[in-house]
Amino acid sequence: MSNPTSFIITCSLISLGFALFQFLIIASTKIENSPDVEERSSLNRPEALTKKQLLDLKEVYEAISTGADAFLRAEYSICAIFIGVFALVIFALISWGQEPFYGFLTTVSFLVGALTSILSGYIGMRVAVFSNVRTTINAQKDGYKDCFNTAFRAGSVMGFSLTGLGILVLYLLLLLFSTVFAPDDWLVMMDCISGYGLGGSSIAMFGRVGGGIYTKAADVGADLVGKVINGIPEDDPRNPATIADNVGDNVGDIAGMGSDLFGSFAESTCAALVIASQIDDIRNFGWGAVCFPIVVSSAGILICLLCSFVATNIYPVLVEERIELALRTQLILTTLLMIPATIWAAVAYLPETFFIAGVSKNIHATRGNAIACIVAGSVGGLVIGITTEYYTSKIYKPVQELVKACETGAATNIIYGLALGYKSVVLPVFVLAFVIFISFYLCDLYGIALAAVGMLGNLATGLTIDAYGPVCDNAGGIAEMAELRPEVREKTDALDAAGNTTAAVGKGFAIGSAALVSLALYGAFVVRIRKAASNVEQSVQILEPLTFAFLLIGSMLPYWFSAMTMKSVGEAAMEMVKEVQRQFLANPDLLVKNSTARPDYDRCVEISTKSALREMVPPAALVLFSPLIAGTFFGVNAVYGLLTGSLLSGVQLAISMANTGGAWDNCKKQIEGTLGKGTDLHKAAVVGDTVGDPLKDTSGPALNILMKLMAIISLVFAEYFYAINEGRGLFGIPVN
Repeated sequence: MSNPTSFIITCSLISLGFALFQFLIIASTKIENSPDVEERSSLNRPEALTKKQLLDLKEVYEAISTGADAFLRAEYSICAIFIGVFALVIFALISWGQEPFYGFLTTVSFLVGALTSILSGYIGMRVAVFSNVRTTINAQKDGYKDCFNTAFRAGSVMGFSLTGLGILVLYLLLLLFSTVFAPDDWLVMMDCISGYGLGGSSIAMFGRVGGGIYTKAADVGADLVGKVINGIPEDDPRNPATIADNVGDNVGDIAGMGSDLFGSFAESTCAALVIASQIDDIRNFGWGAVCFPIVVSSAGILICLLCSFVATNIYPVLVEERIELALRTQLILTTLLMIPATIWAAVAYLPETFFIAGVSKNIHATRGNAIACIVAGSVGGLVIGITTEYYTSKIYKPVQELVKACETGAATNIIYGLALGYKSVVLPVFVLAFVIFISFYLCDLYGIALAAVGMLGNLATGLTIDAYGPVCDNAGGIAEMAELRPEVREKTDALDAAGNTTAAVGKGFAIGSAALVSLALYGAFVVRIRKAASNVEQSVQILEPLTFAFLLIGSMLPYWFSAMTMKSVGEAAMEMVKEVQRQFLANPDLLVKNSTARPDYDRCVEISTKSALREMVPPAALVLFSPLIAGTFFGVNAVYGLLTGSLLSGVQLAISMANTGGAWDNCKKQIEGTLGKGTDLHKAAVVGDTVGDPLKDTSGPALNILMKLMAIISLVFAEYFYAINEGRGLFGIPVN
């Protein structure tokens, strides 16, 4: 069996190099224009940018860039304090439960994971800000190819840089730790490595919640006072909240989402490594067998890279109808090609058969079993993505029903939208249940971890199509603020409508993977407790009174968390609404069409920033401390119930929220594209879209992290929990 080091590192470097290559192509579009004919003709349009339009483009671009930088600096300053304090907590508790050396290594992993997550989010945000104005410029050219490719390549830069960076840093950390651990101690080593996933997910929590509150406070304010009350589009330069709204797309949908999916990758890989190191046959077969999940992720990079050329070069987007097809094709192709890549990796690095001492029964597994688990996860992710597209795309029946519901007002639109979200949960849950059953039956907990790795095997593509949407959204906002030709805005709106769907698909993909990752981490937690107890017969008993009681508590946590985040958006939005209305009253010229008066954008940016930073701490604290309190005071059985309950309710609530919000957004876009703005039908759709904003961009996506973060915290502190009265907690509650 060959050593996977060369393959993994080479794939990571190729990924980073490809991201740089795509960035250089984007950078070839310059934000400049001179009156000479040659430069005008290079735009491929008879109408070049006027001096005023060029000045406006640069001004808006710089304002968005400055606002995004300012928010991330403030957010990451708070994260730095958290990282320092929580690192001390990790070191102290793990040193007490195990040994100081293990506490030190886990702390190092946590710090590396947190810093990598911060870097991933920042890279994504900077690339998005850099690319959105260039997408606007390319939208002036004939056809859709140039503007689509710019937005798609922006997503590629984020997808490939994050994936390559995540794999490279994790593998180098593994190589470093392997120099001080013998193969018999690899389980302890992987336990220490789990801190990497904890660091990534902790930062993702702040990014998702803080960024989500920021963007939706601005979005709701711009919509309510601008569109509904005064009939001014949210991207009209007269709207005071428009810059804050565009900044929010980058800090929430890009930086937050990047950290979120980085955390999913890190956690799924850590869970698979922990469980693999517990299987004697895999550990004895060698380093490559233990690192098989990383090999699969590395092979996924090459698959995603090759498939990206289909969208940009082989079958480019020439007309509007090809936009959604191109993005859907990316998901389908990468999923199908991951199957032969998985077969190759399994044949090259896994033993033909391996014995698993499972939590319910002993299994004599084969390579074929492992391959089936990964393929089940990969195909399951595709089915969830396609289902999400069906419920949120404007070309299918559910959104068309929403459009019809708007004819009788906002109330019926809300009722239909909620029903749509609830109904959209059905098929994804059946798919997840099938994937979990097959994976667990074939390879026990290791199978579930492999299914999570499989669902994230085409992560680079998933990130690409997810980041594409916010870039197009910003491009449309910039086009309107710079008062470019109407057909430019129509083109960016078409790109954005497809982006709304792909963003919903990305959220469905993230939610599905989060469910599997959470369950895989849960399995790794059970493995660690069994190892600490030196009792292979120990298993989770749901009907144990303490476990069942905390199952109910865990089921409640996603609702408590969602209430906190929704209320935070509401309070921040109220501040924004009052400020926007104040500016309209103080300067009535802002309400005059074609007025040259400009509002105070900075004040709205300041309100969003302060509100997000203030409101993101309580929800994050709820998630971080719930498993710690349960494990410390009530013991491991309480943690079992807490994790089970939060997963069961969290995944369904997240899918419902994301799809309801995505459908309302595209309902509004459909009405704007066919019937125009300002009608009663449009106002009803705007109300639905406004209600859906915090559902799809704040509470829904953040529930992914709630499920994963609680599970990874439990895994990292497993030995500490068991060290307290042999897992019974400080209260010493007797267990049957």
